[in-house]
Amino acid sequence: MRKIYLKSGLGDETYAPKFVFQPNPKADLKSAMDEAQEGMFSSINSLLSKTNIDPSLIDCLIVTCGSFSPMPSLTSLIVNHFKLKSDVKTYNLSGMGCSSGVMSIDLAANVLKQSQKIGYALVVIIETITLNWYYGDSRPMLVTNCIFRVGCVAAMITNDPSCRRVAKMELVHSLRTHHGANDRAYKAAFQEEDDKGCTGFSLTKDLIPVAGMFLREHIKILGPRVLPLSQLGLYVYSVIRSTMTRGASKPIVPDFTKAFDHFCIHTGGKAVIEQVGRVLRLGEEFTEPARMILHRFGNTSSSLVFYELAYLEAKGRVKKGDRVWMIGFGTGFKVGSLVWKALLDSGNERDNPWSDCIDRYPLKSW
Repeated sequence: MRKIYLKSGLGDETYAPKFVFQPNPKADLKSAMDEAQEGMFSSINSLLSKTNIDPSLIDCLIVTCGSFSPMPSLTSLIVNHFKLKSDVKTYNLSGMGCSSGVMSIDLAANVLKQSQKIGYALVVIIETITLNWYYGDSRPMLVTNCIFRVGCVAAMITNDPSCRRVAKMELVHSLRTHHGANDRAYKAAFQEEDDKGCTGFSLTKDLIPVAGMFLREHIKILGPRVLPLSQLGLYVYSVIRSTMTRGASKPIVPDFTKAFDHFCIHTGGKAVIEQVGRVLRLGEEFTEPARMILHRFGNTSSSLVFYELAYLEAKGRVKKGDRVWMIGFGTGFKVGSLVWKALLDSGNERDNPWSDCIDRYPLKSW
């Protein structure tokens, strides 16, 4: 584990559950519930304080936690703690991996689009490590102990036009693609038991090439929706040329820096960041948020792209009118995209998770 960790790109200030630091660490249900409550309640309290929205106004609650699904559900826990109204619509998402943060925002947007009235959707994005700690000695399963860390995000989504003057972002596009029909993709990240019966998540060597392969398939759909005509023209020409030469000349990857000002790419690990950078032809200035969050916070799973947005905000880089692309990968294998338009200039808010360390970043070496 130490050998894997030292090559992971993580720094020494990431957060792990309390049980990890105990003399004889034992992962139990109480520890998992403590981890979930601490992350969710603090994030929601901070969000409600900033937005001045009373909990009674929340019409929809979406909680995503890939591998921890207690009964009563995490949505019920929040409804009980914050005393939400009895007709609130609740969605408890699980088993969707690191892409579920992106997908939960997409779900919230679709729920609000279908509504005939003004509404507010609270989205809580968390992953728990406690009950997924691996105690065996299979190298592909030990990787999860080394790179996954504690993190949580809460966001408020609304279809109220009057909120445009105070909202941070407007959701412009969203896209979800599922590639589970491909056996290699389906097995790339898999929960199973090892030879000794210890349950864990196996991150196989197929994960990196699968991510690159299906990211290319994903952007074939997203590209026409977001790229300027100049880039679309070059891409169409390259596809026609590839067809005429029977694959001797491969289609180009469009320059997405012409469509987006900032990128929040999946921070699954050092190799994943490098692979996405290669596929999208992004320089270090565009992969910087992903590399820095991996060092400071580790892989926080489904919430990681929002920690990257917080990094950009803490640096004061997001200006009104800027477009931000969030890309998340998930088990299954899934790819999700959110395209945001900034409605305000960003500032370093007091509760930004980078507030106490942003002056030390970016690192000169990684």
